[in-house]
Amino acid sequence: MSSNLLRDRIVVVTGGSAGLGRAAASAFARRGAHVAILARDADRLNEAQQEIEQYGGRVLALPVDVADAAAVHEAADEVERKLGLIDIWVNNAMSTVFAPFLQIEPAEFKRVTEVTYLGFVYGTMAALNRMRRRDRGVIVQVGSALAYRSIPLQSAYCGAKHAVNGFTDSVRCELIHERSRIHLTTVHMPALNTPQFDWCLSRMPRRAQPVPPIFQPEVGADAIVWAATHRRREWYVAWPSLKTIIGNKLFPALGDRLAAKDAWDQQMTKQLNSGVAAANLFTPVKGQQGSHGRFDARARPRSRELWVSQHRNWLLPLSFAALVIGIGAYLHGQQTA
Repeated sequence: MSSNLLRDRIVVVTGGSAGLGRAAASAFARRGAHVAILARDADRLNEAQQEIEQYGGRVLALPVDVADAAAVHEAADEVERKLGLIDIWVNNAMSTVFAPFLQIEPAEFKRVTEVTYLGFVYGTMAALNRMRRRDRGVIVQVGSALAYRSIPLQSAYCGAKHAVNGFTDSVRCELIHERSRIHLTTVHMPALNTPQFDWCLSRMPRRAQPVPPIFQPEVGADAIVWAATHRRREWYVAWPSLKTIIGNKLFPALGDRLAAKDAWDQQMTKQLNSGVAAANLFTPVKGQQGSHGRFDARARPRSRELWVSQHRNWLLPLSFAALVIGIGAYLHGQQTA
């Protein structure tokens, strides 16, 4: 993809200090964009800012809790004062609790919902309030296969991601009704190797892990950048997401049973959970955290399915042409036999 599409564009990434958000912010910066990263921990934001600045362009790090609507709007104003008019807004910030539903406290469930769902609502509000004045811009919602296929032990997160889907579809309809040129897209992620599995609150007996197969966060970051520059309603990143989402649409009851049977143990490693690790649900966990988690040895650095999806505009005609040539060659062989 040509970097000219993003040269000097102004991009906002929530949850941009670590994990997928940090990888996405770096990916935009490498392509010439100026990036604002929003997250709670000032120290980690400064560390991320220094890393992203090496790719060129300006970087603005803003300490913000996305569950605070007023703070998100104030951050958007500051971005436009210091960097320029916002072209792309990426809603990415999230939190979760790994536990059976009845082991989650009401305040914990509420907090996951405020960050992972309402954080997207407030971010979309802030972006649209500014983009509508000039009738242009792109909003990228970072979704998940779990927005379609819920699994045990993550009821709060799955509920929030389903809510983001419903909310986004409604807003998209309104934009179409207005004949708006603002583009709203969702990128549904597979399991990614990010630090969340070390800092999210867990009451599971063993340490948390992404449901394999696991992909590096750069795979998701590449998809976010591509979605921000190519108009498509939804993106399914990697085969696991595609398989899970389509399978759930066709066989939802079977999906329930498979998740009940397999997804419990798939979310845990063999290492015991000490129960003493700090959790970032209400306050940030201190310490350096980059884009990657502790699963580098198992994580895949690329996705063939994402590449095919990105290049389908010429792959489909090429495949059709090859099919026609093959049929023609077969018929010709039959006639001369």
